[in-house]
Amino acid sequence: MTIRTVLAGLAASAALASAIPAYADTITLGSGDIGNSFTLNYDGFSGGTSIDGLTGSTTFTLTGVSGNDYTFDYNVTNTSSAPVTASRISSFAFNTDPNISSATSTGAFSYTTLSSNYPNGIGTVDVCFKDAATGSCSGGGSGGLTLGQSGTGSFTLSFSQPVSSLTLSDFYVRYQSISGVPGISSASGSGTLTSTGGSTGGTPVPEPGMLGLFGVGLAGLALACRRKAAPPRLAFAA
Repeated sequence: MTIRTVLAGLAASAALASAIPAYADTITLGSGDIGNSFTLNYDGFSGGTSIDGLTGSTTFTLTGVSGNDYTFDYNVTNTSSAPVTASRISSFAFNTDPNISSATSTGAFSYTTLSSNYPNGIGTVDVCFKDAATGSCSGGGSGGLTLGQSGTGSFTLSFSQPVSSLTLSDFYVRYQSISGVPGISSASGSGTLTSTGGSTGGTPVPEPGMLGLFGVGLAGLALACRRKAAPPRLAFAA
């Protein structure tokens, strides 16, 4: 097989892989994105340890941009499964750019807190939406979403002045009342952007496999160029 054939195959593979881009876990929205949605899937972890079966999902839809406000509909689902036998999603959170000045919410997570610590080493988040009127982002009470349950509502993010472009990032959920995992009763989860609607979406980033593929291709190209540039060897008669 020639170098040219190998490089051609690599190029074809790269083109196929690039048809499905990965997304960074941020999303930028403006007034032109009203009606568009984005969905995130969440893992579960506690004390730096990943917890199998502890999962959730959210879908956010931008429904309005008016004055200093951005309004969204939300749908949150507890998708946890075995070995987890019970859990509640008691809050969700994210960061904003620019920073919000206030937030309101309705529905399953109708309480909000700004600039508060999120558990399990996450640190301060710009806003969280909770199932109960607690003083922190941890959630509480006996509300929230149990296994298989979904909760809907809407929330409004308000700013000190009109915002032409809003970026949301660092998406989290909080799990409580966990059963089925020895020694774990509460945990947090971080979200990965999995789908978008309309023009909204994360910034495309190279897949890890793509980076390796391009590296192999460049190495092959360099080898081919070196061989082409090498002077021909002269044959001398004996």
